[in-house]
Amino acid sequence: MTSRVYVIAQFKPKAGQEEALFDVLKALEPDAYREEGCIQYTVTRQIEHASATNNEYTVVFNEIWKDAQAWAAHGRRQQIKDFFENQVVAETGLVADAIVTAYSDEGHNFDAPIFE
Repeated sequence: MTSRVYVIAQFKPKAGQEEALFDVLKALEPDAYREEGCIQYTVTRQIEHASATNNEYTVVFNEIWKDAQAWAAHGRRQQIKDFFENQVVAETGLVADAIVTAYSDEGHNFDAPIFE
């Protein structure tokens, strides 16, 4: 188990805007990978598959950060703030709704071993 933070950022595009939203999000990848603590930052789009349930949040970022501080620093970048302001909050944006969820791989009350 680690201090890593696993983030799923799901986006529901406005009608007819899925491809444009995917392109806008894809453009964020290169700079994110240059950030300290970024392990994975990959935008994906939903596909049809017999083993999967589809939903309206068809564009998803799968992120892994070294720790909570690295993820917080990412959120403070102007490029990320601009994306949320221009595409999620603004009426003219490409996003109808967004859900950002963070996860840990540590169990509740994890008691890490002490090495001497």
